[in-house]
Amino acid sequence: MLIKRKVGPKGQIVIPRDVREQLKILPGSDIYIEILPTEIKIYPVTNAKTFLENFCRTTRKIDHDLKLKEIYDEQYHQT
Repeated sequence: MLIKRKVGPKGQIVIPRDVREQLKILPGSDIYIEILPTEIKIYPVTNAKTFLENFCRTTRKIDHDLKLKEIYDEQYHQT
């Protein structure tokens, strides 16, 4: 999934509300910013317990991923 956003004057970007809700990113949440040669990746920090809970709920996660894709298609798809 790819969502285009603009960078603000202070170098900030806004994570869409739908994405924040899906990934449970709340104000004050820690995130990782991974810097690669030609791109950056942003993802939430999870502890081992949360990781294992999410890993064990694979089918549920797949449903959430599909829902997130549907939301993206409805709200962000540019033709």
